[in-house]
Amino acid sequence: MNIVLLSGGSGKRLWPLSNDIRSKQFIKIFKSENGEYESMVQRVYRQLKKVDPNVNLTIATSKSQVSAIRNQLGDGVGISVEPCRRDTFPAIALSAAYLKDVAGVSPEESVVVCPVDPYVEEDYFETLKILSELSDKGESNMVLMGMEPTYPSEKYGYIMPTDKSDVSKVDSFKEKPTKDIAEKYIEEGALWNGGVFAFKLKYLLDKAHELIDFEDYRDLFNKYDTLTKISFDYEVVEKEPSILVKRFNGQWKDLGTWNTLTEAMEENIVGKGVQNENCEGVHIINEMNVPVLAMGLKNVVISASPEGILVSDKEQSSYIKPYVDKFEQQVMFAEKSWGSYRVMDIDPEAMTIKVTLNPGSKMNYHSHKNRDEVWVVISGQGKTIVDGMEQNINAGDVIAMQAGCKHTVIADTELRLIEVQLGKDIDVNDKQKHEL
Repeated sequence: MNIVLLSGGSGKRLWPLSNDIRSKQFIKIFKSENGEYESMVQRVYRQLKKVDPNVNLTIATSKSQVSAIRNQLGDGVGISVEPCRRDTFPAIALSAAYLKDVAGVSPEESVVVCPVDPYVEEDYFETLKILSELSDKGESNMVLMGMEPTYPSEKYGYIMPTDKSDVSKVDSFKEKPTKDIAEKYIEEGALWNGGVFAFKLKYLLDKAHELIDFEDYRDLFNKYDTLTKISFDYEVVEKEPSILVKRFNGQWKDLGTWNTLTEAMEENIVGKGVQNENCEGVHIINEMNVPVLAMGLKNVVISASPEGILVSDKEQSSYIKPYVDKFEQQVMFAEKSWGSYRVMDIDPEAMTIKVTLNPGSKMNYHSHKNRDEVWVVISGQGKTIVDGMEQNINAGDVIAMQAGCKHTVIADTELRLIEVQLGKDIDVNDKQKHEL
């Protein structure tokens, strides 16, 4: 089965745990089967591999998310990198060209496209297999998954099937309605549009070439910033006359706000937190190394990270985005392909960061023009290379590097460092990569 997961967005509605680099799908907030915490993308990946161990998985995403994907999922997934954001039609078109020209997928094979972050169980992925099989038959150009509505939602678009059978032709699509109109749609057998599509790769490539002038994947990648921003639904799905919909009545939740996310959490407290017996419906999600105490609160979410603290009524938390947009935000936590870092302190001419490298990982060999750096090893073993000179390092070692010198660190075991950046012009973009 060929699956493309669409991974986009900045997840500001889950501030302060999410930011422009760390979108909601990378927040480790769900308990996995082994008792450890996992993110939405890790959960979806685990479920997919359980249903189809041989799944050919590609994630369509922005450059800023590549490191987090590699850190959380490893090298076993393909990544179609969008040079800039251009909505879902360009993203799916680029992914289709990637599958053919980079991954070597036959144009006659079927592809299923779906969001990266639904909260679902294994029956959802079993249904993805059915969609792929229906597409293989070639009786229609596209097959959709329609979610059985559980209430008259104003948040979703609706698919109007021609009848109420398990698989039926699509009559029309409806925009996000008012509650009264949604009730009428549901009475007529309407389904939520969950953004899940299946089609032959050749169909989508032909459609992409019809709508975009490009030769192959590399050509499309290079001209991506010139493409019109438009959704796949508007540009392709709603104009396609040969289309089927498969009903799905299992669990399906869009965890886009703190209100919906806390509904799916198995625990009321993640991290250091305590609430007294007079609390009701309170969730604490704390990434700080300080305790959070809640007393006498009802239906409140408390979320704390180095980027800020949110204390909100759960229903009101859905309206967080315009307030977050007012903040001048410094990214305080990010995952990289080699591990992660967390900003601990910022002064006018210094920044202190805690760095964790995964075993066997290393940073790029790089230099900084405008700042000195000092590394203090907290734990683990590895080695540094500074201007070509190798040195084994252990807990307690200190490595000082002046501006302009080339350096990297390589972890033998999990390696934790305190990095102090010193300079009048500390900038995340002050970095030059070198060949080692």
